[in-house]
Amino acid sequence: MQNYNWKKLQNGSDIRGIALEGVPDEKVNLTPEIATILGQSFVSWLVRKVHKPAEKLIIAIGRDSRLSGPTLMQAVMDGIASVGCTVYDFEMASTPAMFMSTITPGFECDGAIMLTASHLPFNRNGLKFFTAKGGLQKKDITDILTFAETNEFKKAAVFGTITKHDFISVYGNQFVEKIRESVNHPDNFEQPLTGLKIVVDAGNGAGGFYVDKVLKPLGADTTGSQFLEPDGTFPNHVPNPEDKQAMQSICQAVIANQADFGIIFDTDVDRSAAVDQFGKELNRNRLIALISAIVLQEHPGSTVVTDSITSDGLTQFIEQDLKGIHHRFKRGYKNVIDESIRLNAAGQESWLAIETSGHGALKENYFLDDGAYLVSKLLIELAKSKLANQSLPDLIANLQEPEESAEFRIKIGVDDFKAQGNLVIEKLQEFVSTQADWGIVPNNYEGLRVSCTSASESGWFLLRLSLHDPVMPLNVESNVKGGVAQIVDRLLAFFQTTESLDLSALSSR
Repeated sequence: MQNYNWKKLQNGSDIRGIALEGVPDEKVNLTPEIATILGQSFVSWLVRKVHKPAEKLIIAIGRDSRLSGPTLMQAVMDGIASVGCTVYDFEMASTPAMFMSTITPGFECDGAIMLTASHLPFNRNGLKFFTAKGGLQKKDITDILTFAETNEFKKAAVFGTITKHDFISVYGNQFVEKIRESVNHPDNFEQPLTGLKIVVDAGNGAGGFYVDKVLKPLGADTTGSQFLEPDGTFPNHVPNPEDKQAMQSICQAVIANQADFGIIFDTDVDRSAAVDQFGKELNRNRLIALISAIVLQEHPGSTVVTDSITSDGLTQFIEQDLKGIHHRFKRGYKNVIDESIRLNAAGQESWLAIETSGHGALKENYFLDDGAYLVSKLLIELAKSKLANQSLPDLIANLQEPEESAEFRIKIGVDDFKAQGNLVIEKLQEFVSTQADWGIVPNNYEGLRVSCTSASESGWFLLRLSLHDPVMPLNVESNVKGGVAQIVDRLLAFFQTTESLDLSALSSR
């Protein structure tokens, strides 16, 4: 593997690469051979972390529905077994389930690996790593890739065993028990979802298990559920709750089947969104508001941590209606989760960390971003609402939503895009200070958030620098019709004075 660029595989706290040919200008860099070395590298890292020899380690492996999954998974397992570890083959699994395998009695694996590239195109794949302490951090991935580059692995005299286990059933049953106990139905304890029609859209990813393993045992009518069969070509829509076509699909399914509730998962089930009985999306700010209402009933006055692009209406709802604290932090689900953990350590109670993308993590569930856990919390409240002759959306009736919202991605056309992006933000700060009806929002942890107070704009915008790409995302919201266009027009005049920016996204809106 001489001259192989291992660092290129790192994507924050994950490993991601191109696993299949067929896409122009994309060369395969995540091959079975590479996957075998990555498995061996994880063992080298894990031996030092848990202070056990390789032959005493148990490592679980699962995958989503990607076409490259079976081949890469076999290669990873072979690599791990070659250095003497015991391997548990979970076959199709979810990312949160892989973490749970490290703490579930009867399994308690020393480490776990999920093969997934979340919602990325079909030709991509990657690896997420876990120990009982949670998902690995960015530095851990760097260390694993350093082991891979060194490539000094001693083959075991006796290879480790690889055995199949049906862990997804064990994992699914945890939700069944939780929902039963939490609803505590007076007449139907075993099947508290009886009488409710719930439609699931798994997007042909790994989330189809939720129908057979969770909803049906609880008595739900799942007629109309769609795209439950794993298919790595993703023939129906992108498995991504942020995708407009995906959300439109589940909304239509709820209406067509006159369902009480709709659920949609991303490919590896660490994200989710929902739909109410009227076919209205419960995602982004609405999803955050709904789970915040539930969590703040349980933990009054506590802090909800979100990412930076949440709306002003959400802040007002959390702080005025729910009497909680809204702590708006940086984009990136790891950032949001780590900030919530940090606040708790500092003595500020925080039970919920959730990003607009649908990554939601609760303190009660190890701060694991688990889409299935999140919707299970909503289903508990749905069943309780039915018992009380109420409606789940009643919980967010007071949420004020913007009239308009939009996101634009401004490309930066220079090599040192971070320096250029920071310079643009600095200049924008100066420009804003000259605008009488624009004000910089305090306590902002990322980019520049500006409040636009004129009657014709009545909103805000946030300009920030993407974590990995030469792009500056611009989020704009307004409480009046035409307000977004007004704000963008003023910004366009500013951006046109700055070099190296591709403004086509703004000018072609």
